[in-house]
Amino acid sequence: MLFRATLAFLAVPTVVAGLFPWLISRMSSPILFKSHFGFGLIVVGGIILLLSVISFYRRGRGTLAPWDPPKYLVVQDLYRFNRNPMYIGVVLILVGWALLVGNISNYFYAVFILVAFHLRVKVYEEREMERLFGKEWEAYKDAVPRWGIRIYPYESGFEKDRKNRDKLQKTS
Repeated sequence: MLFRATLAFLAVPTVVAGLFPWLISRMSSPILFKSHFGFGLIVVGGIILLLSVISFYRRGRGTLAPWDPPKYLVVQDLYRFNRNPMYIGVVLILVGWALLVGNISNYFYAVFILVAFHLRVKVYEEREMERLFGKEWEAYKDAVPRWGIRIYPYESGFEKDRKNRDKLQKTS
């Protein structure tokens, strides 16, 4: 499974957030706004992306690839604060690219990918999550924002039950 996860990571985000923005930045286009702060966004986005992929592998027993999705709903790690940290990581990388090179086409690409991610989540992923995970998904969806950030980490019913059992055992 590690091989499949690595292959999926190299196939999908490397192309979307690495190869395509690099190729776009080579096209002649007016420079809109250029800043070295873009490197920081690339690093932060890369860390978020990597942590999200690891969660899919460790917690969900699957990969980020649509052909090998997680078998369990991932509600731990960064997913306790946001439902789509992987997509946020990719968009941060793309905005970082745009800032770093200043090419207006890279800015358009970042916006295009953001809209594509939003449509994918709304039209396909959320419906699929509801079909696969039912009430567990409903509880998670109602508690954790799609794009915003939850201040306090989300705990699934299973985690709450376990903590309550631990408290009862300590007091007994």
